[in-house]
Amino acid sequence: MANLPETILGDLTGLNDAVESDLRRQVELANRQLHRYAAELRQLAQRETEKALELAKVNEQLRTYSKELQELVEQEKQRARDLENAYVESLARLTQASAYRDNETGEHIQRLSHYSRLLALTAGSPSEFADLVFLAAPMHDVGKIGIPDHVLYKPGPLNDQEWAIMKRHPIIGATLLEGSRSELIQSAHEIALAHHERWDGTGYPYSLQGEQIPFSARIVAVGDTYDALRSVRPYKYGYSHELACQIMTEGDDRTRPEHFDPQLLDAFRRCHSSFADIYEAIREPRSYT
Repeated sequence: MANLPETILGDLTGLNDAVESDLRRQVELANRQLHRYAAELRQLAQRETEKALELAKVNEQLRTYSKELQELVEQEKQRARDLENAYVESLARLTQASAYRDNETGEHIQRLSHYSRLLALTAGSPSEFADLVFLAAPMHDVGKIGIPDHVLYKPGPLNDQEWAIMKRHPIIGATLLEGSRSELIQSAHEIALAHHERWDGTGYPYSLQGEQIPFSARIVAVGDTYDALRSVRPYKYGYSHELACQIMTEGDDRTRPEHFDPQLLDAFRRCHSSFADIYEAIREPRSYT
């Protein structure tokens, strides 16, 4: 460098200064940009932290709300169970009261519940429905509470006037059970009203036919007829299982196969031996086949 002309050295020196100045300027710009980016990143991190904290807070609130909601739901379910149990107990007490007013026994009522559930399940109904009919079936004749003693306890056949009075008991029973929001009592209501209706329209009180008759009442009609044929009453002997089945599936002077839902009569044919088992397991001491 010492051998270079001074003019060239001066030019180089000026060039170096310009480059150095430019570099400094670029470094300063880069530093300012980096500081700005760093500040923006800090702000972004702060915002994300605040969002995360807010989300955590909301999540905790949601968990608390979910727990409280689950507790409320469980409380409502328990209240519903308690209410349904109260309905069941009320029906049981009303059934017991009606049994005191009728020649039907407690054994008959128990058997009818078991017949009804068995027949519902054999016909393909869900277990929930079968259980509902099991609980509601005992109320089928609750309306006999309103039948006068001279008709209800008459040992022999009823005359036309007495029979007309007796045929009121489905409407009396339905009136006792109407207006409830309970599914159980609603089922008991329709059974009480329609269990003497017949598939062919020859039943009472309204001569309903076919599917106009509630399914639960059609089920109870089969079980009630079978048990009435099997049981001893003041006015009749009890029939054997074989004879009761023959009467229901082939008919006699009072009972015809056309009285029953064909689907349920077919189900009865498939499970009739279990009907006999139920009758024998919950048998009245005075009954015989």
